[in-house]
Amino acid sequence: MSGTTSLPLFPLRTVLFPGGLLPLKVFEHRYVEMTKTCLREERPFGVCLILEGDEVSRGDGSTPEIAKVGTLARITSVDMPQLGIMHVAAAGGARFEIRGHATDALGLVVGDVGMIPDEPAQPLRERHAPLAKLLRLIEAKLAPDNFPPETHYDDATWVGYRLAELLPLPLAVKQSMLEINDANIRLGSLAQFLERQGLLQAL
Repeated sequence: MSGTTSLPLFPLRTVLFPGGLLPLKVFEHRYVEMTKTCLREERPFGVCLILEGDEVSRGDGSTPEIAKVGTLARITSVDMPQLGIMHVAAAGGARFEIRGHATDALGLVVGDVGMIPDEPAQPLRERHAPLAKLLRLIEAKLAPDNFPPETHYDDATWVGYRLAELLPLPLAVKQSMLEINDANIRLGSLAQFLERQGLLQAL
């Protein structure tokens, strides 16, 4: 990583992975304004996991404790069903590391972030084929708008990211899956979890 850039941050109780989909209901003034700015300037915002604190402002100027690694989110569509409420669809992009952050006049957290390079591309190994099979079963049960339209079942990183976001893992575990920089280590960790749950034996 080299250099930093300023990025508006949206702390949430969710982990966004590269290539993932993120539906948001935006109603707080600071995030409505952030959304408008991102649309106008065609720039992303950053999504990071809340470790401690609240998503919605308590009005005392406090900010939640957030994870140091997050994911860029690019807005793909916006709908405003009623005044002051925006339904936003966003897609996950590259990961970043927060090196510092401050709160602006609107109460929006703005981070100084460094981008994390993409993982080296790795084909899905034969021993991880059951994981891809499980992911296909999950895809078949989801509505089309809840799963990325472009699939890469032969890509170890893509399969790992999709399983990590869709499986019922604790948020701390999902965050650790985001921070791992090796696709096969991620898949191995997910396989161990699924084997303990007895979910791979029948595949």
